Amino acid sequence: MGITELIRDFAHRQRLPISFETTAQEVFMPLAESLFKQSRGARAPLLVGINGCQGSGKSTLTDFLVYFLKQHHGVHAIGLSIDDFYLTLSQRKALSQAIHPLLLTRGVPGTHDTSLIQQTLTQLIMNDLPVAIPSFAKGSDDRTPPDQWSTVKDPVQIILFEGWCVGAQPQTLSELTRPLNHLEATADVDMAWRLYVNRQLSEEYQPLFALLDRLVMLKAPGFHSVKQWRIEQEERLAEQLDRNGGDTAALMSRAQVENFIEYYQRITESCLRALPNQAHDLIELNDQRGLLGFDLGRGLDL
Repeated sequence: MGITELIRDFAHRQRLPISFETTAQEVFMPLAESLFKQSRGARAPLLVGINGCQGSGKSTLTDFLVYFLKQHHGVHAIGLSIDDFYLTLSQRKALSQAIHPLLLTRGVPGTHDTSLIQQTLTQLIMNDLPVAIPSFAKGSDDRTPPDQWSTVKDPVQIILFEGWCVGAQPQTLSELTRPLNHLEATADVDMAWRLYVNRQLSEEYQPLFALLDRLVMLKAPGFHSVKQWRIEQEERLAEQLDRNGGDTAALMSRAQVENFIEYYQRITESCLRALPNQAHDLIELNDQRGLLGFDLGRGLDL
């Protein structure tokens, strides 16, 4: 199957708009080729971080890269989401009681099992097989039982690690002081939540991000795009559940989405300011998630 046919086949399987084919031809396929080239000269599996705010298309990009690398180059690439490494519901309940009630809600640094992330990535990099890959059920807001996890049994050449806060940097105390939204102003008056999240980002997440060989950023025009994209995500999930006969009771309303994204605002805006200058691959999006511009392979000796 030729490149054009591969892209169309993927777009059809994923029910993507026709505009995806253009973006894939211009950016995603060249990115895949660059990753393939870099991986050939590596002594260990290539670990690639993919950053992007909610709804920016991280999962779609990751899935495409895995598909294209396999079909076109025969490369064993896998995609991991930081979302699958959330602490269990009981762990977050305990954290919310011990530190701050806002930590019951999954999402921010401090609500992931960083030890499990470190263990999983290290095993994959060392080809210490088989490797169990955790999964998280957002409907029940809890990690699935280990007997439902997938298993990587064969050596991997490229690991794609995607997440909204992958690559994020901690902030200074002066940056944390001013509340950014209603949530911070009313539910985190004493800054205990912000300080804990920032400390976790500094102490637990930076060692993880230091493992990355390469960082890709899908850059939104601004935080204003996140609300609409997140609402669209919820609508697509509802359609998927309807088709498959799933339970839609856990889906969020528009008002719930608007409240939910306030948990993510501070770090998302920080990433939008800092990461465009740090990412090796920058893919800029417009408000409709269309391609605005791109710059690939910056600072890499390929």
